Amino acid sequence: MNKDFKYIPKDKRKKILLICDDIRVHSGVATVAKEIVLQTCQHFNWVNLAGAIKHPEKGKKLDISKDTSDMTGVEDSSVTLYPTDGYGDTTIIREIINIERPDAIMLITDPRYFMHIWNMEQEIRKEIPITYLNIWDDYPAPMYNKPYYEACDLLMGISKQTVNINKLVLQGCKGNKMFKYIPHGLNHEVYKPIPKDDPTFLEWKKNTFKGKEHDFILFFNSRNIRRKQIPDTMMAYRAFLDSLPKEKADKCLLLMHTELVTDAGTHLGKVKEYLFDESYPNAVQFSTSKLPTNVLNFMYNVADCQILITSNEGWGLSLTEAILSGTPIIANSTGGMQDQMRFVDENGEWFTPSADVPSNHKGTYKEHGEWAFPVYPTSRSIQGSPATPYIYDDRCSWEDVADRIEEVYNLPSEERIKKGLAGRKWAMSDEAGFTGEAQGKRVIEALDELFDTWKPREKYEIINANEYKGKTLNHKIRY
Repeated sequence: MNKDFKYIPKDKRKKILLICDDIRVHSGVATVAKEIVLQTCQHFNWVNLAGAIKHPEKGKKLDISKDTSDMTGVEDSSVTLYPTDGYGDTTIIREIINIERPDAIMLITDPRYFMHIWNMEQEIRKEIPITYLNIWDDYPAPMYNKPYYEACDLLMGISKQTVNINKLVLQGCKGNKMFKYIPHGLNHEVYKPIPKDDPTFLEWKKNTFKGKEHDFILFFNSRNIRRKQIPDTMMAYRAFLDSLPKEKADKCLLLMHTELVTDAGTHLGKVKEYLFDESYPNAVQFSTSKLPTNVLNFMYNVADCQILITSNEGWGLSLTEAILSGTPIIANSTGGMQDQMRFVDENGEWFTPSADVPSNHKGTYKEHGEWAFPVYPTSRSIQGSPATPYIYDDRCSWEDVADRIEEVYNLPSEERIKKGLAGRKWAMSDEAGFTGEAQGKRVIEALDELFDTWKPREKYEIINANEYKGKTLNHKIRY
């Protein structure tokens, strides 16, 4: 529960229809959405059209208010789930709106998943506003998304770059649009530094590494998909090991929490065999099982550094987890990852994209937070698909990544800890606000402002439309 806002009784709260992943699952979207619900349940009532692939509870109506109350202390919280395949269809949307009578709709994830809702916007926005939390965007500005963004009353962007792109796409459009910066926030009591002598942590560490001690652990945690540049990360790590004497290299570890094989990625087991097994058979350790958050926090705490060099990224949630855990990061300077490194412009301000400098991928600004070790892309290409016709792919070289790993390795352990803790302090500050509480506060402020200013979509009426040609059809069209 967000303590910055006073409690509102259940029967006086606005109700929000949240259309996204089922907030009970472990996807990035669900994690963020769940945190929003938990941090705002004293202010809003929530209905989740709970999407999943072939949802096993499809068609049910579930009341998880008690569970929410137990987690938040808000005794009369109201959270209802309607599990569905995908994100529903027009029939389901109409049924839920008719049953629940929400005051607004909030969409989270890629806009292409909501085609049925965009096609309904004329009927929906005559009654309630549509809001969209844009978790993804990169340059060139996706003008192909303009019709979707135009159908929104409030556009929230997870990164400063995304907010700027939203404005570019809707430049010159009619009607009042609200734009808000809502960076991802996580529970800082879940992702946090752990005392190195914590008995539970030590027992987990002993079991995980079979008693072997390491001088340096580099941690990777993300999906096995091509844009994450995982094989390049492994190549960089191999180059780093080659720069060390063999006895020191043998005390280093690349810990990877990801899938070994996916259709959208590669066969990481085979990559490991090719790059390491002959010379460094114990250099890489995989973790492939789903983990409870406390164990994942153990992994961030055992790591000396977290790495994510993905070639395009809306935000990079694992970096936030690392920063809150007090772990330094190596990251590619692209997308929302730029926000988390806190680049500083010529005025000493946290970098905000503009027409002059839309992105810091070229390293226009070199000053950044001490917890961050940025890598700047060495190539930029345009990628695409039928759903996303064009998007920049910012690839950094594995040689540059290897240099960054070496830089972190050469720091005294105490210095790495100091830098990591500085990152956590900043992430929890009012300026950054990468906590669940801060995210919830921003959502409440944005939606309250929307409710105060929103006007229903105009009902258009055409009367005797062809009269100007000297003909009268004597009909009316209303929508």
